[in-house]
Amino acid sequence: MEKKADILLEISWEVCNKVGGIYTVVKSKAAKMAEAYGSNYFMVGPYFPSKALADFHEELPPDFCKAPFEELKKLGIICHFGKWVSEGSPNAILVDFINYKHRANEIKRELWDWCKIDSLRAPADYDEPVVWAYAVGMLLEKLSGCFSGKKIAHFHEWLSGAGLIYIKKKNVKMAAVFTTHATMLGRTLASSNVDLYNVWDRINPDEEVYRYGIEAKHLVEKVSAALSDVFTTVSEITGMEAEHFLKRKPDALLPNGLDISKFPSFEEIVIKHKLQRDRIREFMLYYFFPYYTFDPKDTLIYFIAGRYEFHDKGIDIYIRALGRLNEKLKQMKSKKTIIAFIWVPANFRNIRPELLENKTLYQDIKDALEEVHDDVDKNIVYSFVSNRKIASEDLFDDDFQREMRIRVARFVRKGNPPLLTHDLYDGNDAILNAIKSAGLWNNSIDPVKIVYYPIYLSGADGLLNLNYYEGMQGAHLGIFPSYYEPWGYTPLEAGALGVSSVTTDLAGFGRHFCSECRQSDTPGIFVLKRLNKSDDDVVNQLVDVMFNFASLSKEERIANKMQARKIASMADWKIFADNYIRAHNLAIERAYKS
Repeated sequence: MEKKADILLEISWEVCNKVGGIYTVVKSKAAKMAEAYGSNYFMVGPYFPSKALADFHEELPPDFCKAPFEELKKLGIICHFGKWVSEGSPNAILVDFINYKHRANEIKRELWDWCKIDSLRAPADYDEPVVWAYAVGMLLEKLSGCFSGKKIAHFHEWLSGAGLIYIKKKNVKMAAVFTTHATMLGRTLASSNVDLYNVWDRINPDEEVYRYGIEAKHLVEKVSAALSDVFTTVSEITGMEAEHFLKRKPDALLPNGLDISKFPSFEEIVIKHKLQRDRIREFMLYYFFPYYTFDPKDTLIYFIAGRYEFHDKGIDIYIRALGRLNEKLKQMKSKKTIIAFIWVPANFRNIRPELLENKTLYQDIKDALEEVHDDVDKNIVYSFVSNRKIASEDLFDDDFQREMRIRVARFVRKGNPPLLTHDLYDGNDAILNAIKSAGLWNNSIDPVKIVYYPIYLSGADGLLNLNYYEGMQGAHLGIFPSYYEPWGYTPLEAGALGVSSVTTDLAGFGRHFCSECRQSDTPGIFVLKRLNKSDDDVVNQLVDVMFNFASLSKEERIANKMQARKIASMADWKIFADNYIRAHNLAIERAYKS
């Protein structure tokens, strides 16, 4: 796609400041934008010293920046120039606004005078981004005279909206694109268990926002969408939401991508799945086997992962479906075992003591076997070359077997394995309550077994010791039955790692790839219908998917892995970046039409 802009400035609160999913969007896309615009591509974000230390490499500002930086410095706004430490090393300008915060009320008054943005009840987390974005607007105004050619500023989310409003009200000669990744009202209604998709055409959004105290953020978002030369959202479903709540239909959709080259090839995927699966199996041995045993080779690993958004992320649907799947497999006397992980961080206190004890006793058994490993190898070789049937007495002497029986006896426990790995501060945790309500107790007769893992997968947590991607790679099926998901990186990341997954038609990603996912016997990514469907209907759909997946042969699961990887590769920034160029070109045409 041939670009029409000479200069691109991309503004986001998450440039060099990891808060949520937008950080992944702007960072993973940066290399393609830098490739398109070269040294005329600048990312603009807030300056927080602790965050900048890891993400930002400061450099001397180029000559054209020096005068604007000095002018702003006199007002207490300090601009830092450098590179974002990421693929493509894009230029970055981080704006330190801390000494300008005293003007917060004046800025809010100006936004009222300009656009009737009511911030009298604005919460504490409103002031900082508004002051920062306003300061960014001032920076853009001063930089605009330093650049020749056609300039475009691309603003992400309401947090940067005050900057867009500033340049439009000050008539700065610069095209403006505004992207909303999720509307404030949509996210708020969904998290409040309001049936968003059935009420969005029956409510007055400008009145509804006052019920939830989000009018200031909503109005910044609405005015930014209205004033922008090109308004965009990340998906069709968010576009429908924006049309109802912001009263403007998007001019373009900018779906979120990934740099697929950073993910393993399919050959590597197969190797890494086996490696990480075996690490999860070892965890299963000391988590479940002190209480009872099952065949690890006839066991599948399902998981859900993400923020603790019980309804929005579909955690409620996942747990209810697992309860029904458990009953269905029991009735059929299935020999399959499903280990269902819930990798959702909660307010945890500590690892459960019995798990630490199980792990220690398991390691003791393992260490004892390691000590006689060489002798066992020799005995196996001797038995084979002697053409003798191998018996335990041929491998281990009597003393060792006696000691091992003692170790194993210490390892055995009564009762059932715990439902969660850590003790929680909250005695009324919604996830734990839902697990119990679904009849999932980790009994020996239950084919579906739960592991609620309420901490971030860091790679060094003392139990699994897997990071987020390693945990995904070791699993067979990721399940993300989201109710509110403007895009949905998790099923996309799973696919890029060669892991089959479940999403919904209310997730931007699922909706975007619906046709690709449904035209194959091995879809790789399964899309549940949630729009205008009851929760019971969605649960039944998910039970069918999970049951059918458990019935697949190993070859069929591999075919699904290959298809999941293929679909994920269609969301590569090499493909999706052109959508941004198109949006920028349209904005240039509109802003510079005279």
